Amino acid sequence: MTSPSPAPVAPAGPAGRSPGQLMWRRFKRDRPGVVSAYVVTFFFLVALAAPLISKVYGKNPTQTYGLDEPGLLNEYGYPVKPNGGISGSFWFGLEPTLGRDVLTQLVYGIRTSLLIAAAATVLCVLTGVLIGVTAGYLGGRTDYLLGRFIDLLLAFPSQLSFIAFTPVVYSLFVSPEKETPTYLRVVTLILVLWVLGWMGLARLLRGQVLSLREREFVEAAKVTGASPWRIISKELLPNLWTPILVQSTLMLPSFVTIEAGLSFIGVGIVEPTPDWGRMFANGAHYYESDITYIFFPGLAMIVFVVAFNLLGDSVRDAFDPRTGR
Repeated sequence: MTSPSPAPVAPAGPAGRSPGQLMWRRFKRDRPGVVSAYVVTFFFLVALAAPLISKVYGKNPTQTYGLDEPGLLNEYGYPVKPNGGISGSFWFGLEPTLGRDVLTQLVYGIRTSLLIAAAATVLCVLTGVLIGVTAGYLGGRTDYLLGRFIDLLLAFPSQLSFIAFTPVVYSLFVSPEKETPTYLRVVTLILVLWVLGWMGLARLLRGQVLSLREREFVEAAKVTGASPWRIISKELLPNLWTPILVQSTLMLPSFVTIEAGLSFIGVGIVEPTPDWGRMFANGAHYYESDITYIFFPGLAMIVFVVAFNLLGDSVRDAFDPRTGR
């Protein structure tokens, strides 16, 4: 007696993918976005590993090699060797006048600028999310008061406000006769960028929440008795990740350039702390006789800002299934 043959097994259908998996799949297809992500990661790794790079390289950003070792600078203070003194000992050359190593100056300058910009971005995102979501969800008088407060801060011209308020904050803690310590300059720059930088994100999220709070899934959550915190954390925030991430990736390079600009005009980081903006300020004095000195920080700034902006565009496109590059 023959045994009955087993029933055929139906082929398994395609496994469902979560929104995060779909976003990651779309992002991996975007070659400019992937390359930009690698470039941005490289800059952050360089900033984190600055002491290790300096140790392996055998140079530090503060030692005046051109003054300590004869034959590196001429009588006018410029490198003797061509191309800004680039050699096997000094890969990016020497700084005119003081003879400091350009590579370690640049590596530690990236570290300083990214520290300030990243800290300010985190604070701005947290503040923008808190105030924007609160104003949009509560509405009424709370929305009106927070909206007018945002409008008031947005009325200040951003660049002039950064320049004007930074010295004021310095004077609150240190008398004009004393030198402002570096840590206070760093903290002040973070605070000024934070106070004047969160309003755009808050206004954007407020508008998003005003639209989302009338949707059926939010009304259903209210009917089931969900608390406001649960509605915000479980229903609203998952739908706000796209503008938050996109605005964050656009905000950070903007803060890098603002911080560099403040240091360039002398109200940010000053000597002897390495900083992108301070290198530009020094390079502005030397470019006619030694353009090589400003070439490397200028190239690094351009590459970083362009890569971060491309990354922001790629993140936006990955989250939005209607776009297709």
